[in-house]
Amino acid sequence: MARVVKIYTTPTCAYCSLLKDFLDNIGVEYEEIDLAANPARVSELVEISGQLGVPVTVVDNQVIIGYDRGRLESALAV
Repeated sequence: MARVVKIYTTPTCAYCSLLKDFLDNIGVEYEEIDLAANPARVSELVEISGQLGVPVTVVDNQVIIGYDRGRLESALAV
């Protein structure tokens, strides 16, 4: 089964840039949801994470709030 990775971001978020760089460097494909370009998806973010802060990463069904490299590596098994 293919791994599903979604990231919720905004263009001005420095941690979002770090997250994307990290995923790109380890070769993980992801779906980026830019909340500035897609404000209708903010309610989806709140439902998933319980808050408005970004970045939020969803690996399969595991939600990771913020740029937490240790949790990301564990969830992605890298």
